[in-house]
Amino acid sequence: MAEVEVLVAGAGPVGLTMACELRRRGVRCRVIDRLPAPQPFAKAVGIQPRTLEIWDRMGIVREALEAAVPLRGQLLYVNGVQQARIELTLPPDVPYRFAALPQNDTERLLEGALTRWGGHVERGTELLGFAQDADGVRARLALPTGEQEGTSAEFLVGCDGAHSVVRKTLGLGFAGGSFPEEYMLGDVEVDWDLPPGYAVRSLHRSDGRTDDLLVCIPLPGHRRYRMSMLVPPALSPEPQQPGGEGVLHGLEDGPAPGLADIQTVLDRLAPRPATATALRWSSVFRISHRLVDRYGEGRVFVAGDAAHIHPPTGAQGMNTGIQDACNLAWKLAMAVRSTASEGLLSSYHAERRPVGEEVVQRTVRHAGEGVPADPDDPSTLIRREAQLLVGYRGSPIVGTDHPPRQGPAPGDRAPDCGGLRYDLAAFPSRLFDVLRGDEHTLLLYADGEDQLTPFAGVADAARARAHGQLTVRVIVAPGLRTDGLPLPVVLDGRDAFRQSYGAHGGEGFLIRPDGYLGLRPARASDPELLAQLALTFR
Repeated sequence: MAEVEVLVAGAGPVGLTMACELRRRGVRCRVIDRLPAPQPFAKAVGIQPRTLEIWDRMGIVREALEAAVPLRGQLLYVNGVQQARIELTLPPDVPYRFAALPQNDTERLLEGALTRWGGHVERGTELLGFAQDADGVRARLALPTGEQEGTSAEFLVGCDGAHSVVRKTLGLGFAGGSFPEEYMLGDVEVDWDLPPGYAVRSLHRSDGRTDDLLVCIPLPGHRRYRMSMLVPPALSPEPQQPGGEGVLHGLEDGPAPGLADIQTVLDRLAPRPATATALRWSSVFRISHRLVDRYGEGRVFVAGDAAHIHPPTGAQGMNTGIQDACNLAWKLAMAVRSTASEGLLSSYHAERRPVGEEVVQRTVRHAGEGVPADPDDPSTLIRREAQLLVGYRGSPIVGTDHPPRQGPAPGDRAPDCGGLRYDLAAFPSRLFDVLRGDEHTLLLYADGEDQLTPFAGVADAARARAHGQLTVRVIVAPGLRTDGLPLPVVLDGRDAFRQSYGAHGGEGFLIRPDGYLGLRPARASDPELLAQLALTFR
């Protein structure tokens, strides 16, 4: 018998999300990280609205909202002249907005949640290698004492970054390239009078090309920003030796920029006269763009930077990795419970690799041309940057939309809506309140009392097919009598659910644990529902 059910290598935001999602589902997991302590760096800063939705389901969104600051938009300057002011506005059906939070604070929040769920991170513990067979994974670890240890797990997830041991040991392809430029990061306060909450992108262009740039992202604190800029020749480190795959990505060793280095760039590119002070940390870094050919093999998987690396444009990297973890964790939890269908774990690659490919291509394009050059209309562009358009249509474990109907299709993010009411509550709820949890949820919609009759039988059959790991709720139009219905009932008080989902009476909506629509049968009693559950549940 394996010592743990899942071994997680890497305790950055992706590994911690993976561990939290597993622990809150009761999975025995071990989390290791080779570094002796968390790093005090604001590497990844932007928090997308979709990530806040995930944290809502995990129960940590309040802490994140209290620690983060709003990211309201971006100011674009070219050769000192303002060219654009991008407003990051979203429609009212999206419950959260764009935010900025230093990565070290994100890790602190996630590690605190992991502790509350009975987990912890083993610091200074490095994965040296592993072997797997049909029964599990045997891993070799280097402990903080310098000793080595063998351990066993049913599954291994590599969240161990751009130079992933898990990826290299599996022999996964990691095709791509590196950008020739070197950059420096600095976490500083600045005394300009630009509007708070706006990122600043200031470029110098000559002969049609960008030859100098300054990017500033707001951070919590008074006029505090994480700034990135090109490295001056005096600070350019010795050429970094690439890893076994030629990967040049991440923070580099060598002299760190000082305030004077940052001030020199501000003097050239700041849109207002500005002085930088209170430097917290700084570093030099390189950027690559790469994507694995497979997101796993057998009982071993990769997520986050171990699977995809790319420019930080649009704050897509960490957020994409968090969604990797969210997608895989509930599937692993079912696998260790022996309730997963034969093809459930392979759906991780099928669903997440196309997302990784799109993100890498888009961020590389935006790094060269800028986000404002994107041909999509502003509303679509902002929803994509918010990661609200990530979806899994065509996945082997979601249904088909036949015929296409108003509202979300199978594979789409299940949207939120307001105005829902429970009889015993004097206040309204949002749909995300109703869906909060860790299981599949079947929503049955009725706008006529005759439609309620088969719902109890549908619920019993669906729960039995899902091994009891399914929550069923009935959403009803105003005025319907539901006396005696042995299922939880929620009133669609403002008709918002019907409008958001294009719902018709008697229809069902199967929502996955990661908040995506798995199926919407036109009649909840259709055999299609049980057939769909068979694609997920053993």
